[in-house]
Amino acid sequence: MICKKEWQQFFNSLTGYIAIAIFLLLNGLFLFVFPDTSLLEFGYASLSGFFSYCPWILLFLVPTITMRSIADEYKSGTFELLKTWPLSSAQIVWGKFFGAVIIMLVALLPTVIYAVSMQQLSVIGGIDKGSTAGSYIGLLLLGCVFTAIGICTSSFTNNTVVAFITGAFLCFLLYTGFEAVSKLPVFKNGLDYYIEMLGINFHYNSISRGVVDTRDVVYFASVIVVFLLITQRNISKR
Repeated sequence: MICKKEWQQFFNSLTGYIAIAIFLLLNGLFLFVFPDTSLLEFGYASLSGFFSYCPWILLFLVPTITMRSIADEYKSGTFELLKTWPLSSAQIVWGKFFGAVIIMLVALLPTVIYAVSMQQLSVIGGIDKGSTAGSYIGLLLLGCVFTAIGICTSSFTNNTVVAFITGAFLCFLLYTGFEAVSKLPVFKNGLDYYIEMLGINFHYNSISRGVVDTRDVVYFASVIVVFLLITQRNISKR
């Protein structure tokens, strides 16, 4: 019920359609139009460029999906009504999470056309199917983490703009912040590797190589659960 409500809330406004359209348009431009990133300029069939910059576009798309998730409930006064339903805080949070994840999947699904296109355009060999499949799994897990972060930040405010900015910033921080800190000279004594391991980008790059390591999956699942538990605790206090 909550999942369906989240879906309808997103697509009942023009913002939802515009956000997904811009996401697909940007990916298309980077993939086939802009000369510095166009896959047609590489001379070989590879989607590595797409999987390297798509997380940055997701970093803005996902907070757009989640910014209204709980903040809008506070603002419109429907949160009090929601609390009267025979639902636990966990059911509300997970329902909103899965609703947002389905929306993200709707945005990602058309990008499979890019893989099919590169395969058809390739003269010899084609794309690395194993690596491509692993990269899509990594992209899905990354989007789920961003979704959990976005819903969490949305639960702290009734302002959707604040929820978007905070969510995007926190996603950016966890995605690339630890990697940046690990490069500081003070951590060159061996700590740099372990600090980098705390960041999302480290595990995303690991899965993108085509090998789905259990440790990477556990990392993504742990981050998702932690942020959703914070959200659950937050709305329980309201």
